[in-house]
Parts: sequence; C-alpha cells; structure tokens
Amino acid sequence: MALTRTKKAELTQDLTEKWKRASSILFTHYIGLSVASISQLRQQLKTADAEMKVAKKTLLRRAAEALSNPFPEEKDLPGPIACIFNYADPLSGARVAFTFGKNHPQVRLVGAIFEGKVLTESAAVSLAQIPPRHALLQIFASLCQTPIQQFISVCNSPLQSFAIALQERAKKLPTS
Repeated sequence: MALTRTKKAELTQDLTEKWKRASSILFTHYIGLSVASISQLRQQLKTADAEMKVAKKTLLRRAAEALSNPFPEEKDLPGPIACIFNYADPLSGARVAFTFGKNHPQVRLVGAIFEGKVLTESAAVSLAQIPPRHALLQIFASLCQTPIQQFISVCNSPLQSFAIALQERAKKLPTS
C-alpha cells in the first residue's frame, strides 16, 4: 500500500527530528531477520541510547536535505536499509549493530554519517570496532602510568643494589 503525501510528510518530519538529535547515523541491511530478531536488535539499541528506524531512502534524503546534511550516494546504499540514530555516544549503536551482525549475518553496516561526513562501509565497520570511551580512558591511563613506573624502577634499582651490598659487607665484618 502506497503512502499518502501527508503520511510521507509526517515521516519526513519525524526523521528530521531524529536526525537533528543524533550524534551519528548508521545505515545497515536488515532483510531476512525475523520479527523476534529485529525486536531484539531494537531493544539492544535502545539500551545503548540508539534507535533503529526503517524508512525509504528518499524520505531519509529529504530529512538530510532539510537540515543541509550530507547523504550517501544511491550506489553506496544498495537495497533496503535501516537507519540507526545514535543519541548519546556516537559509536554505541555501531558497536551494537556490529556485534549483533556477528550472530545474524543479515545485519551488515553499509555506511554512516559521522561528524558531518559520509563514511563508506569499511569506515563504518572500523568505527564500530573502536572500544568504548571508558576502555579508551583505561588504555590512556595505562600509557601515562607506564613511563612513571619505569622511572621509579630505574631510580630504585641503584639504591636497592647499594643497600644489598652494604648488608653483605656487614655480614662479612667480624663482630666485636
């Protein structure tokens, strides 16, 4: 059943509002998933403060144009696609979709819009593989801490060797 003009206008307005709120947007294939699997994916995305919306590419393009945002070329988005809007963390929805796609090969990232730039499929997959913020902060803290620990070790080493040498010398001295 074809959509009426008013329904298309409502959907475009809804997509425009979601696009405005989103920190990044992903495009994914979903055809072949069962209703239960789609529901499971939507629930996981909701937990990650992201949302999946299925819409025609022309409506998505209109929403992008309404906000003067870029949109991928038609050749870069083959077949029906779903749009994942990430609201808080720009990478959370990408991680969820990528992880979900490991067990459901029907879900495959085909592109993204990140920081106002259109990303290809390979760039979207790379984006999805970036560790979460807290993991990156842990790695950074570890990298900052390592040189300090090595410096302390180098400083303690001569003092420790000197103390051991004094103890050995004291053992060899005759007791009076």
